[in-house]
Amino acid sequence: MTHTKAFLLSLLLCLTAPGGLLAAEGVLAKGEQIYLENCAVCHGEKGDGQGPQAYRLQNKPQNFRLGLFKFRSTPSGTLPLDVDLFRTLSRGVPGTAMIPQTYLSEDERWAIIQYLKGFLDRFIEENPARPIPIPPAPSNLSSLVEQGKQIYKDAGCDTCHGEQGRGDGSAAEDLKDTWGRPARPADLTQRPFKSGPFPQDLYRTLVTGLDGTPMPSYQGVLSEEELWALVAYMDSLAASEQRRTRGMMGMMGAGEEPLGRMIEMMNRMGM
Repeated sequence: MTHTKAFLLSLLLCLTAPGGLLAAEGVLAKGEQIYLENCAVCHGEKGDGQGPQAYRLQNKPQNFRLGLFKFRSTPSGTLPLDVDLFRTLSRGVPGTAMIPQTYLSEDERWAIIQYLKGFLDRFIEENPARPIPIPPAPSNLSSLVEQGKQIYKDAGCDTCHGEQGRGDGSAAEDLKDTWGRPARPADLTQRPFKSGPFPQDLYRTLVTGLDGTPMPSYQGVLSEEELWALVAYMDSLAASEQRRTRGMMGMMGAGEEPLGRMIEMMNRMGM
């Protein structure tokens, strides 16, 4: 049994065993404390993305109360699973101030997730959606690049991401997110992607879309073969010498928000 499954099982047992409600409340109390100490500085005490340092950040912190989550394994418009939230919390979001929270133990990260879900009633009212299956990458992925290049054009990806994938397509300047803020398409020549460093992460983004942004879901629009071909082409756009170098003594990628790590470090030191 993985640590993740063990934690979730222990939480379920807490709820169903005698006195379990008190134990579950203990998990939430622990999550609240850790959240307030480590997350509220950006995401706000109320989970509304209005923390005291949020105004300083170019990429605004997530507002958990709106129910719009970019990084999910579930269909567009549905809530993320706990494992999706844990993945984001553990990996961070490259290119933003959201750094990996791996200085926290796994138990602490799971406790935060249980607490922050309390900001949105939908987590209680709705049954979890089934994740969209991510099939194994084909062994001949690299041979699908040319096919993917044509699909990239046919699907209109170049309209936003540009012919060379640099995020400079004809529609790029006019794109807005749900809140009316400019939403620049990803520069596909840069790495790592916000959703993760692996081909499966890119496939997941294509089939789930990024809620709150102009990036739609291609589930049911492209076949599995076409999706993998598109992944192959998009992954080929950045050669090894174009991959992002690490800044700040190797702690973060170039192009990320150094202010985010500075805020994190100062917050942990109580400054």
